[in-house]
Amino acid sequence: MNADYSNEPLLDENGEIIKSKTQLKQEAEDIKQLGVALVEFSNAQLSEIPMNEELRDAIQLANRINKKKDGFRRQLQLIGKILRKCDLELIEDGINRLHAHHVKSTSKFHELEQLRDDIVTHGDSVIQTLLDKYPELDRQKLRQMQRQAVKQKETEKPPKAAREIFQYLKQHITQ
Repeated sequence: MNADYSNEPLLDENGEIIKSKTQLKQEAEDIKQLGVALVEFSNAQLSEIPMNEELRDAIQLANRINKKKDGFRRQLQLIGKILRKCDLELIEDGINRLHAHHVKSTSKFHELEQLRDDIVTHGDSVIQTLLDKYPELDRQKLRQMQRQAVKQKETEKPPKAAREIFQYLKQHITQ
């Protein structure tokens, strides 16, 4: 009854840690999910991720295969096999950089939307604050678009002027 159930890892004759079958399966599943994530990126995004040409070609071929067919599943298995030979940390770092860039651009987009809504609802006070921060903006143009947006909102017309405000802000603030 004195069995040793310590949490120390088992070592083989070379002193390397022996992984359990569960750990091996989990690592294989993680690699497969990484392959699926890579297939979902566009070619422009893939060019920013460091990888060898064999992997890049396999991913591009997977994108051309119908995802409902068995060939796509086999192509994902091939991508997983290639990934096992690659440096996964470099690829994961590239994916993380892409995700961080996406989050940053999305938050900037939401900030511009909020700013546009504030201009439409609060008018001159927000425009003045905005001009203090960005003096290169055109006060007259912003006020004109704001008045048009309010008028369109009151008459329940499509918010063309509000979209124009957003595009104007996007063009001049994000530069």
